[in-house]
Amino acid sequence: MAYPHRHRSAARSEPPAPFPRTAREPVSRTALFGGTLFGGALAAALTAALLHTPQAAAEPAPEVRAPCETDPQAPPKHQMRAQWIAGVYNIDWPTEQGQSPEEQQADLTDLYDEAVANGLNAVFVQIRPTADAFWPSPHEPWSEWLTGEQGGDPGYDPLEFAVEEAHARNLEFHAWYNPYRVAMHDDPGALVEDHPARRNPDWVFEYGGRLYYDPGIPEAREFVIEAMMHSVENYDLDGVHFDDYFYPYPVAGVELPDQDTYAEHGDGFDDVGDWRRNNVDLMVREMSEAVKAAKPHVKFGISPFGIWRNAGTDPEGSDTNGSQSYDNQYADSRRWVREGWLDYINPQVYWEIGLPVADYAVLVPWWAEVVAGTGTHLYIGQAAYKAGNEGAWSDPKELSRHLDLNRDHPEVLGDVYFSATSLRTNAREGMEAVVEDHYSSPALVPVKEDLGGTVPAPPRVNARSGAEGTELDISPGPGEAPAYYAVYAFDGRPDRDDARCGVEDPRAMLGTVRADGDGSATFTVPDGGDTTYYVTALHRLHHESRAGRPVHRP
Repeated sequence: MAYPHRHRSAARSEPPAPFPRTAREPVSRTALFGGTLFGGALAAALTAALLHTPQAAAEPAPEVRAPCETDPQAPPKHQMRAQWIAGVYNIDWPTEQGQSPEEQQADLTDLYDEAVANGLNAVFVQIRPTADAFWPSPHEPWSEWLTGEQGGDPGYDPLEFAVEEAHARNLEFHAWYNPYRVAMHDDPGALVEDHPARRNPDWVFEYGGRLYYDPGIPEAREFVIEAMMHSVENYDLDGVHFDDYFYPYPVAGVELPDQDTYAEHGDGFDDVGDWRRNNVDLMVREMSEAVKAAKPHVKFGISPFGIWRNAGTDPEGSDTNGSQSYDNQYADSRRWVREGWLDYINPQVYWEIGLPVADYAVLVPWWAEVVAGTGTHLYIGQAAYKAGNEGAWSDPKELSRHLDLNRDHPEVLGDVYFSATSLRTNAREGMEAVVEDHYSSPALVPVKEDLGGTVPAPPRVNARSGAEGTELDISPGPGEAPAYYAVYAFDGRPDRDDARCGVEDPRAMLGTVRADGDGSATFTVPDGGDTTYYVTALHRLHHESRAGRPVHRP
């Protein structure tokens, strides 16, 4: 009985694109409990324990239950699966400048639907590519990448639309910012007249044919934090995300033009490199503090260049021989993890397995060791843009092999792909292999325990026949309404303890559905046989409730 499920929020007339998995059937009791998850002895012990449990009084004590045994072959239930959606140069979205609002919106929702179809659960959308804004900011002009004219009003609020449509598909929305880049050209006169960089020309330097805010000027640092924080404070973001650009990548033979800034603000630093790293550290720490003060549930993460330092330079570095972000972008990414300034680190490990100067199989274990014991989540940045190229990248299985290797390192909690357009073009075949090998079941976003949050009450579920199949009408239990629900299906009528353990395996999950404002939702599956459904509730930080009462459809 196949379940190419379609799910929708009760308030929406059209569902997101269906998740194209093959034969998504309810999980049979034989598969889950006759050998895959449990051996016969444990199953017998569970049965005996249940048979000899005394009847409880009206207010029973919590039942002591045997722990669920995890099938080592099961995919992770909690895993970040995301794609970057780049705005600069119209790499991904908007696809071109000067579109109508309707065209821009249709292009973005197409990308979102493709993300859902690929089994992803988050999007990292660039909303401040070059000291400009994808929302009506009081601090910076409308982005030129929207209309082709810096300061040109696109006719709607792109950030509001992007967040709402991501959440409608139950995709986490991480707002992606470039802190210091001002322009992809070197002419301040080409900026709009009231641009902050023109009003404060001493904040800006030109390097490598581009304009940047100088990270060594305290007022410039304070301004970029204030400009970014306006969106955090005014939109329903799930995450704040920086990429790998702090100080610009070096140009051979060209010094950074910040000697006057160093002379003015470098007291206490004998080495200009240490001073520059401190400038970046201050911005990272202060942005982290600002985000947590404004909205403690919003995650803050950075995607640095994949090599911190080489072991030949620093014995604490990786066994690599590539460019070093510590020295070249003055990005001490290892320190950010160890100081607890980040909720996640997302290094761009953009190399193949076996590359001598920067081996994926060397760097992932190194980063896993960096985050071990820190509480900082580790997501790996994947170079989808390289798929289909020469060498190792000509093999469509290269990306899938990366995820195979990640499974050997439990500190790796997911992957982010650069970028969305590549997943529909050169990396299409490679992503199909990833979906088949790793994403054939849904995954929930990993829980960041130190962000707090509560576990919602189990939901209430009723089933009815609809035009498209069985409609599960879901309503919240008592307390705070959840953000979304997860739906699980099993053949027949599993007993409660079987189902309790069964929902720990994502292969039993049909999918998730976002709740409406009142906490209700409807999830639709085609009819087709003797099936029992269980539904859990989750708040926005992904703490999952116990399953509500089952619904059986003969």
